[in-house]
Amino acid sequence: MTSPSATPSQPLLQPVRLGALSLPNRILMAPMTRSRAQNAGLVPTDLMQAYYAQRASAGLIISEGTWVNGQAIGFINVPGIYSEEQTRGWTTVTEAVHTAGGRILSQLGHVGAGSHPDHFGGRLPAGPSAINPGERSFTPSGMKDTVTPRAFTGAEIAQTIADYRKAAANARQAGFDGLEVHAQGSQLIAQFLNPRLNQRGDAYGGTAERRAQFLFDVLDAVHEVWDAGRVSVKISPYWTSGSAFVADEEDLADYDQVIKRLSGNSLAFLHLMGPVTEDLSAQDRITPFTRYRALYDGPIVANVGFNRSSGNAIIEQGVASAVSFGAPFIANPDLVDRFAGGHRLADGDRASFYAGGADGYIDYPAISEGIRRSGGSPA
Repeated sequence: MTSPSATPSQPLLQPVRLGALSLPNRILMAPMTRSRAQNAGLVPTDLMQAYYAQRASAGLIISEGTWVNGQAIGFINVPGIYSEEQTRGWTTVTEAVHTAGGRILSQLGHVGAGSHPDHFGGRLPAGPSAINPGERSFTPSGMKDTVTPRAFTGAEIAQTIADYRKAAANARQAGFDGLEVHAQGSQLIAQFLNPRLNQRGDAYGGTAERRAQFLFDVLDAVHEVWDAGRVSVKISPYWTSGSAFVADEEDLADYDQVIKRLSGNSLAFLHLMGPVTEDLSAQDRITPFTRYRALYDGPIVANVGFNRSSGNAIIEQGVASAVSFGAPFIANPDLVDRFAGGHRLADGDRASFYAGGADGYIDYPAISEGIRRSGGSPA
């Protein structure tokens, strides 16, 4: 129901090429944990096929962060992509998205020290160093504080990088259109980048450049499977959480160097999270990204807190090539049509975000059905 006349007036609705990916619009669906793989093998389900296919009008879907091995787990009922059964399950998801006319990337993730022994039968999770990140993990018995992890051995780092390579191969086998390396928030790659959590004395610690080496070794591994033009990285320089992620000027300067170095990787795009701050003006939402536009020579996809107005503005100003939307896609599977028509957005039921089952997952109606949820927020 997108009006052709609406397209020229909204940059978000214009087509774009990101690396090797040709997209019909610049409205991307951001990766979001939804905890619907409620089975012992953490295999994608029929519900997930329906959920992603409903949102196929997005210029590009990026899957929820998906475990690269059994040691990556840190949140209940999140699917993996390290087993044959999981790979077959994801194949049915990508087929559903493609049948609906969409495109989808696999986001590869690992929680590292942000996990909890309850996920591993009492065994400690591993991180860059034996330092508690002060985070929270969603375990089978509820949210629990993280503990002091054990430090990865050199051999374990090598194996983990190999597991990223295998997960990338599984994503290709499953029919994804590319992949994204999950380096945002407080997960494993971000832990390696963090000087308060990474106090290693080997090739993966000691200086900002060596702390970043794990990320670049992971990229080298996945590039053995995928052309760089189908790979993205999502990072979050402004992230604050737990006891270790503070986003001070030293951290931001370190991220400046990482982003400059990423410019040489010919990525499809750099997926950047801005500050997770509510009630910013449109321009204040855009301004933090200008720092990285000056540093990164390639397409940037902006993420966090954008709406139709600020999303159009950041593209129009040349700061980003596209915008990814997370929460708005939960209750608005037809977000592209809603933006095109200027419709109000439905609000998601937060109690059902990680609850499992169809409720609050695949039961949000499209605007074309003539049903609007009450209490929506302006587009």
